[in-house]
Amino acid sequence: MISKNIENRIIKYFTQSADVEDLDILNNWLLDVKNQEIFKSYVKTHFAINLAMDNSEFDKVKEELIREIKKEKQYKTKVKFLSFLKYAAIALLFIGLGFLMKYNLKNTNSLESVTPREDVITLELGNGEKQIINEDGSSELIDANGNVVGDKKGSQLIYDKGENKPEFNTLRIPNGKRFGIVLSDGTKVHLNAGSSITYPTSFEKDKPRRVTLKGEAFFEVSHEKERQFVVNVQDLDVKVYGTKFNISNYSENKETEVVLVEGSVSMSSTRRTVELDSEVFLIPGYMGVFNKDNMDIDNRKVNTDLYTSWIQGNLVFRDSPFEEIIQQLERHYNVVIINNNNQLADEKFNATIEVDYETIEQVFKYFNKVYQIEYQIVENKIIIN
Repeated sequence: MISKNIENRIIKYFTQSADVEDLDILNNWLLDVKNQEIFKSYVKTHFAINLAMDNSEFDKVKEELIREIKKEKQYKTKVKFLSFLKYAAIALLFIGLGFLMKYNLKNTNSLESVTPREDVITLELGNGEKQIINEDGSSELIDANGNVVGDKKGSQLIYDKGENKPEFNTLRIPNGKRFGIVLSDGTKVHLNAGSSITYPTSFEKDKPRRVTLKGEAFFEVSHEKERQFVVNVQDLDVKVYGTKFNISNYSENKETEVVLVEGSVSMSSTRRTVELDSEVFLIPGYMGVFNKDNMDIDNRKVNTDLYTSWIQGNLVFRDSPFEEIIQQLERHYNVVIINNNNQLADEKFNATIEVDYETIEQVFKYFNKVYQIEYQIVENKIIIN
């Protein structure tokens, strides 16, 4: 049994009338695995009703649904529920409802699909040589001088604490992919799609540990009192004091965002004047925003999960301009999206998307169903009308 309060919010969710407060309460309730199972039963009932209403072959639909429910009872799977439930298509979020996914795909009116481009991850060595990095298997990491400096294990490069002379490498992640790296000091870096990081194969003693980032990355910095860790992003230095934080610095954005999860970081412009000669310190739960034009630094309290969910393959948009959503969808799916509806660009939307499980076609079907956004697929491009 569930409380009337929760049940009312579930009903509001299904009827698309839930507000932000309703969704936050419902999301907190769903953190309990037992509650996820209860919610799944509501989902099945809701979809059974809708499918029966939309399909004249009621008995066939009912048989398929019962078969899937029995299958789920035999094979229990853990379902991770995302924040802001209203903003994702229910059938896409719950992978366990395999029939519903297959039903939607079989009965789609779209005759075309989008095939994302397959670009490769590359590692540029100190001598300019470029290597293609595969996302599976294991291999040794060799520097430009032929020395073994670490290993590649699956989707991660792991560097040793070796004594070899350091050389600067650049790891580039194309759109549509994510990758990780463990630096020689033990610092972990999760790189988002369309990003690159330049770093030494080993850090010199008694000198700051410096890396350069383009794009977005989440850092888990290994604390060393004697050697400060510094991330340079264009005209901004982020000085680290042993911490976990996210930096977003894509070239098309007018601002660089630094979100602090744990520890302490400071932000300071590298193009300093007398007026700008200062560090802005962040405390956990705050985001620092660096304006690339006037070099002002502002900070405000945020929900850090919104800015780090990409590590688990989730895109969370909350009151986000549609133009920004399009940019992120292009980056994470490695597709081309053309927006011919100028009025949409600045309109704000909310959505939660599981990139690893939802295709770009499914995402746009959701936008069409919930927000009535018209689109078509032409020559492997998504065109919004």
